[in-house]
Amino acid sequence: MANHKSAKKRIRRNESARQVNQSRLSRIRTFIKKVESLIGLGKKDEAKTAFVKAESEMARGVSKGVLKKNTVARKTSRLSKKVKEMK
Repeated sequence: MANHKSAKKRIRRNESARQVNQSRLSRIRTFIKKVESLIGLGKKDEAKTAFVKAESEMARGVSKGVLKKNTVARKTSRLSKKVKEMK
């Protein structure tokens, strides 16, 4: 357990940041799952609009430091490829 006042404050701050980051990551995953489910159902137009929203949410995750840039680039590329391959 921390003894210094600043260390105790840091513990509180880290916990609140962890919860915010966790909710952001969960939100991003939800957007990705929505796109993938629409791809599975074969709804191309809806999948495109959902992909745009998911892409912006992932980019926001990068800017907030939740995900790394290359991770988001990889996920975006794979998702867009799936959407483009739809008939």
